[in-house]
Amino acid sequence: SDHMENIYGYLMKYTNLVTGWQYRFFVLNNDAGLLEYFVNEQSRHLKPRGTLQLAGAVISPSDEDSHTFTVNAASGEQYKLRATDAKERQHWVSRLQICTQHHTEAIGKNNPPLKSRSFSLASQGSANSPGVQRRPSQNAVSFFNVGHHRLPTGKRVPIMQPDHLVDVREMMSQAEGQQRDLIRSIECLPVSGHLTSLDQDLLMLKATSMATMNCLNDCFHILQLQHASQQKGSLPAGTTISWLEPKISLPNHFKNGAAQNFPAEINKPASVREEQTITEPCQLTREPEEINPDEELEDICDDKEDDLGAVEEQRSVILHLLSQLKLGMDLTRVVLPTFILEKRSLLEMYADFMSHPDLFIAITNGTTPEERMIRFVEYYLTSFHEGRKGAIAKKPYNPIIGETFHCSWRMPKSDVATDASSNFPARSPSEQVTLSKDTEGQAELDYYTVKFVAEQVSHHPPVSGFYAECVERKMCVNAHVWTKSKFLGMSIGVTMVGEGILSLLEHGEEYTFSLPCAYARSILTVPWVELGGKVNINCAKTGYSASINFHTKPFYGGKLHRVTGEVKQNMTNMVVCRVQGEWNSVLEFTYSNGETKYVDLTKLSVTRKRVRPLEKQGPFESRRLWQHVTESLRDGDIDKATEHKRALEERQRNEERLRAETETPWCTKYFLKEGDGWVYHKPLWKTVSAAQTQQTDTN
Repeated sequence: SDHMENIYGYLMKYTNLVTGWQYRFFVLNNDAGLLEYFVNEQSRHLKPRGTLQLAGAVISPSDEDSHTFTVNAASGEQYKLRATDAKERQHWVSRLQICTQHHTEAIGKNNPPLKSRSFSLASQGSANSPGVQRRPSQNAVSFFNVGHHRLPTGKRVPIMQPDHLVDVREMMSQAEGQQRDLIRSIECLPVSGHLTSLDQDLLMLKATSMATMNCLNDCFHILQLQHASQQKGSLPAGTTISWLEPKISLPNHFKNGAAQNFPAEINKPASVREEQTITEPCQLTREPEEINPDEELEDICDDKEDDLGAVEEQRSVILHLLSQLKLGMDLTRVVLPTFILEKRSLLEMYADFMSHPDLFIAITNGTTPEERMIRFVEYYLTSFHEGRKGAIAKKPYNPIIGETFHCSWRMPKSDVATDASSNFPARSPSEQVTLSKDTEGQAELDYYTVKFVAEQVSHHPPVSGFYAECVERKMCVNAHVWTKSKFLGMSIGVTMVGEGILSLLEHGEEYTFSLPCAYARSILTVPWVELGGKVNINCAKTGYSASINFHTKPFYGGKLHRVTGEVKQNMTNMVVCRVQGEWNSVLEFTYSNGETKYVDLTKLSVTRKRVRPLEKQGPFESRRLWQHVTESLRDGDIDKATEHKRALEERQRNEERLRAETETPWCTKYFLKEGDGWVYHKPLWKTVSAAQTQQTDTN
């Protein structure tokens, strides 16, 4: 009670994308349990611009920075606020939490323990907020009465007996039926009028009721396992208590919180009908296609993903989707709304990690194993910044099976770093042999060419393979990645399962590496991306390794996007290089000789990739395959983009079903399965080995 004083002061409040952050004068009214705000202190005697009831609210410090926090009212309304510093944020958060707890407990004490009573998530005071303009007849309380039971005070809950599980199951079945009826009643409401199916309170009621039933089902599942263990003495070996799949199926797409209905086939655009009738991929030629880099043109697309307007407009869709997800749920088979997509395929995103080909080629120019490992770490850490298109967390297209992406980069030889003390020896006769017809006539060229190809080799699980090579420098990288997405509450985590191998054929070295996890944070407000986890880079031949940590932001304080790492010689355990900084800002490299180098990623030059024009691309190349979705997103036509996206996914499901019925295996085009990984069908190390063997036979 000592901390229950009224406090007031200026905070910044996030209004909308147009107005952004604005200073407002806030007052915490502890007696009434209200958080009110005014335009300024002088207007405090006037009616508040907005009011939140704190009973049942959740006060959360944001993980974006040390100044921001959110107040989530039980009505579903949210204030996103920012203090001047971390100390002031903590002052407001602690006082708000104390007030919230006091008034939440007071509600419980003031309501007698009846057998059942009615309640609503709608806050009576929320009507004062400018964001909730509701007539009395519109209040969800007047429409729904949801009963819940409370045990009499002081009555002890008896230990659950085996036969009681049957009673619990019956009660839960009744509750599930009532919950389904509730959702059905809400969704049957009109889309306009006094009380609509898009009412914010009703959407929150749907989300909360669904989450409650999912939680109860999980608890019942755990009780069953405990009961089984009591009967058998212990749980069977290998038994795990895991999250259950949701009982209510997810619609394929959502529009304004409801399942989306698409026009009849005859009304569909010709491009959609074309997407659905492309010949099944395995019936096309699966022979690898040799892409001529001379046919590729410098890319002029610059789709920065900084627009959040659609996300704000489609908030009800996100709430509807979240109401059917649960913690730990695998999102692999969940079709996400179209408006959160960025305008490129995941395969093209992997290519954008190669946007600094000068640093990539410079790896093999290192004169010692130590220098080559350090150069690889420098290149690795600079690749993620350009791989993300803007700071906003949007999701690239999920590649369909058989989808491919090709591109290349041309890098002037004068721009590739070499060691000043190093004079590269002349090529030996065996090294001067022509490796392939791609290199014929390139001896006089003043640039290096890096070629890239990616293919979606599996649909379930979703696995992508990608390969890049620079023939002139005899280096290549081969990788396969399985993306596993999980719902983590207010964020989504993506684990990149797989491995990559960089081969420096001039030195006979292979560097194995992995990729960090990615997280989309604050998915209900302004979503943003951070990387997390530990990755390792190893070269077995030289004995050098690197350990890199991508740090996620702690709950209190700390910096965003922080990364630390070290390179060491395994035999002596001596650290030869340390790195720290932010993977999207400035990196600091400190070497064993005491020298320090800073790399400002925001000023690092980016080499544009070269891509064939759409008319020269095959039907399953990423840009041509997704062109109608991309065009619709650029035009801001979400419904049309959703329709094109649905057509592609529907075709993929039909093809998968047909292959299952005919027991026809999928045939990949560029990558071959080897063990647990996927390898490019014609890697450079095979080409070089074959060329050297041929040269030996000739001699």
